[in-house]
Amino acid sequence: MSKPITITWLGHSCFRVRFGDFRVILDPYKDGSVPGIKLAMQTANDVYCSHNHNDHGWTEAVSCIPTEISEPFHLEIIEAAHDDEGGAKRGKNLIHLFTYDDLSLAHFGDLGAPLTPEQREALGQVDVIMVPVGGHYTINAQQACELAKQVGARVVIPMHYRSEEFGFPVLDTLEPFLACSTGEVKFYEGSQIEVTLETPPHVAVLKYVEETVPELEDIELI
Repeated sequence: MSKPITITWLGHSCFRVRFGDFRVILDPYKDGSVPGIKLAMQTANDVYCSHNHNDHGWTEAVSCIPTEISEPFHLEIIEAAHDDEGGAKRGKNLIHLFTYDDLSLAHFGDLGAPLTPEQREALGQVDVIMVPVGGHYTINAQQACELAKQVGARVVIPMHYRSEEFGFPVLDTLEPFLACSTGEVKFYEGSQIEVTLETPPHVAVLKYVEETVPELEDIELI
């Protein structure tokens, strides 16, 4: 059995991802920047952002703790655009592709256009993806479904959408994405999922749970 990756959705496009004892935060947002959600101060070993907007690149929300543990993953950063005009409207966007014990995971940030042939080749086959589905600022639901097929994703975690409780009013809800998704859809009772190579294919709808105290266990302090 492969080593597990533990993924916790912190709202919008922000995730806490644990690769063994090494913890990273992806796309932290400024408190108050996204309606209906709050990000508690996070403690991690590193932080990665797709771009520097307040709802994706607020690194002040993360306290990076030194550790004797080196990064246990291989990271590739793939340049993309935040819009369908090559970044002319909203700038650039970075896709982060992690490989950990033969398990690959990609966070697409605010991807604003379908993948180019070059981006598809750079990504290859990806086991787990966190993909925006709300449209307007990013690709829409249909484009997100097509992306999941293109990279052969087995576990698809939707992000950057609107519900009755949270999200920008201009975004679509989750329903259009679920309508075009193929295979099983699983609604989780909490905000966390543990993924291995043996995890069955499905769309993982995580639940936003407001945190008041960041998790501190399993972080090496020196």
